Amino acid sequence: MKKKSANPKTSKSHKNTRKSNSLSYENLLEKIKNLLKRPKLWGYSSRTIIRELQLEGKQAKKQVERILEELLEDGFIYLNEQGRYKSQEEHPDTYIGTIDYVNSRYAYFICDELAEDVRIATDDLGNALDGDTVKVAIYESPHGKLEGEVLEVLKRKTDEFGGIIQISKTHAFVVTDNKKMYLDIYIPFDEIGKAQNGDKVLVKILEWHKIGKKPVGRVIKVLGKPGEHETEMHAIMAEYGLPYEFPKSVLQYVKKLPDEISEDEIKQRRDFRKITTFTIDPDNAKDFDDALSLQKLENGNWEIGVHIADVSHYVKPNTALDKEAYNRATSVYLVDRTIPMLPERLSNELCSLNPHVDRLTFSAVFELDENANLVNEWFGKTIIHSNRRFTYEEAQERIETGKGDFAEEIQILNNLAKKLSEKRFKAGAIAFETPEVKFVLDEKGTPLAIKPKIRKEAHKLIEEFMLLANKRVAEFVFNKGKSKNHPPTMVYRIHEPPNQEKLETFAKFVARLGYKIVTQGKKMSESFNKMTAQSEGKPEQNVLQNLAVRTMSKAKYSTEPIGHFGLAFEHYTHFTSPIRRYPDLMVHRLLEHYLQSNKSVPKDTYEEKCKHASERERRATEAERASIKYKQVEFMKLKDDGRVWEGIVTGVTDFGIYVEIIETKCEGMVRLSDLDDFYELDEQNYRVIGKYTKKIIAFGDMVKVKVLQADLLKRTLDLMLVQEKTNTPKNEKNKRKR
Repeated sequence: MKKKSANPKTSKSHKNTRKSNSLSYENLLEKIKNLLKRPKLWGYSSRTIIRELQLEGKQAKKQVERILEELLEDGFIYLNEQGRYKSQEEHPDTYIGTIDYVNSRYAYFICDELAEDVRIATDDLGNALDGDTVKVAIYESPHGKLEGEVLEVLKRKTDEFGGIIQISKTHAFVVTDNKKMYLDIYIPFDEIGKAQNGDKVLVKILEWHKIGKKPVGRVIKVLGKPGEHETEMHAIMAEYGLPYEFPKSVLQYVKKLPDEISEDEIKQRRDFRKITTFTIDPDNAKDFDDALSLQKLENGNWEIGVHIADVSHYVKPNTALDKEAYNRATSVYLVDRTIPMLPERLSNELCSLNPHVDRLTFSAVFELDENANLVNEWFGKTIIHSNRRFTYEEAQERIETGKGDFAEEIQILNNLAKKLSEKRFKAGAIAFETPEVKFVLDEKGTPLAIKPKIRKEAHKLIEEFMLLANKRVAEFVFNKGKSKNHPPTMVYRIHEPPNQEKLETFAKFVARLGYKIVTQGKKMSESFNKMTAQSEGKPEQNVLQNLAVRTMSKAKYSTEPIGHFGLAFEHYTHFTSPIRRYPDLMVHRLLEHYLQSNKSVPKDTYEEKCKHASERERRATEAERASIKYKQVEFMKLKDDGRVWEGIVTGVTDFGIYVEIIETKCEGMVRLSDLDDFYELDEQNYRVIGKYTKKIIAFGDMVKVKVLQADLLKRTLDLMLVQEKTNTPKNEKNKRKR
């Protein structure tokens, strides 16, 4: 039986309490009930409720606790195993999606059903990590914004992590390398294996505990001593879940593939073996998946064959080889090694378009007139015999001098490529020339030099014909269903228009350096290309072009034919690199199907494969960047003799200034706490201002710095400012005079 005094509505003490709070008792009761209806996996403590409702004082605490007592008695709430309060009326809206870890305080939940990404506080993640597929409850916060809480982890992105092991007498912990993994992993003493204190190890999670407890793991591989080249490369592979080797079943399957091409197979293909054909690739390339052929037709036009390795002939659907290729989805290029999508017997031998041997190909053949107008086209299975393997340098020499074997053919192709390029840019294509670096390594992997990768006409020649093939294959398939107003399922490479807000922010950034970006209309691409041309060879070139790429939407794979904004193509796909990209292999299979049939294939299946390929592509890009960053930091550490480096300010935050060293393209941070004044962030103008000296350090400023610390394990560079500015943008000077 309930006592009357237990009812807060009639209790004197509660009447007195109500007078001491800004909220009336009834309002507070309603707010607590509404808060408790919001799902929280681990429940609410009284302290959490007080914090969420922004209450203060002892009286508020007492009132909250008494209300909770009544709600318990009324059966509105109950105490869970953790001794926290949960509502019996909890009916959240739940969604399934992916966690995108941002930092140690919060993450974002990405779901196709939601119009926007939803922020989730770290306390509400449970033990979900970056990339995990989760079930999330969505609710509206007191501030009117959508928030979420992870109710269940449905699928782990990975259960293996690399890190440094710290061993005590009875157990150990592994501090992971993964910047998006904020939990140390507990290793029982009998799961340490042969690891020694301080080793870099690979750990497999055995058990995920509830919140507040560390996951339990087992050491499955000792990678080596921290800071050593091989150890750190293996650590990067472990961090991004990259495979070390192919399964035995795959290698056995590949071993049985025949070396010879049967006469029956040749009869089913168009024969290009007597037509001049060659490849043009980097000097260190081991696999050649595209070749060009050239012959003059009787009508004076040129027939250009874009011949792509016929990987689909060897990689059959649903085989062990196909499943492994799909899982990898792309080759990954670290600074010192390639992690291939296909085993070497295929990528370097059977499928590689090596010179002086017959090879099976899938070709896009174009008839072009002298002005590079498309007159005719043909798609189908072919066989070729490459006459010559050119490096880009060798092809460039023939373009510049007109001398050497096949010089005439290369110059003809180059002239046609220039005309194709001119048409693209007139149509609105944007020149994305993201600067890249390459390393000169010794036999131990130590970086001796960092050099920029330079794109010349020979690179652009190949690029234009690959773009033409990719574009026309996509258009061919799309137009198969045009008469029915229902295009068949296809794997497209899509690139959506940029977010308007991001564009305007970027325009403000570059205006500081004297560049103008048009954010709307047809002149947008023209202004981007003008900026690219004007910045070429200048210190800010790398910064501007990287920022331009970040401003744009990310290209991805999809079955939706929405076009490619950056290339200004209505339809575009990836057809030209099936040795290293699984989407290209899918496109080959689809094209072969549509050459024989008008019947479409199931869309949902291919959309899921597109998402997988896009995710794997992002993983590969991040791993490649991590390996580059590691080698840049290592190079700076080796060169740390106290010298002064010239740099450019690439970003400002409330805790530091990012500076890119011009010579090495390596970005580091100058911490505000290391400067000669208390600097405050002026976010609107992308700068920091000294409180007492009034010195200004802004985005785009040229500065001189020294290396303070090069941390190989964290892959970070701490810098010390030696000189604030070596120059200031003109428009900034004028602004300060006013």
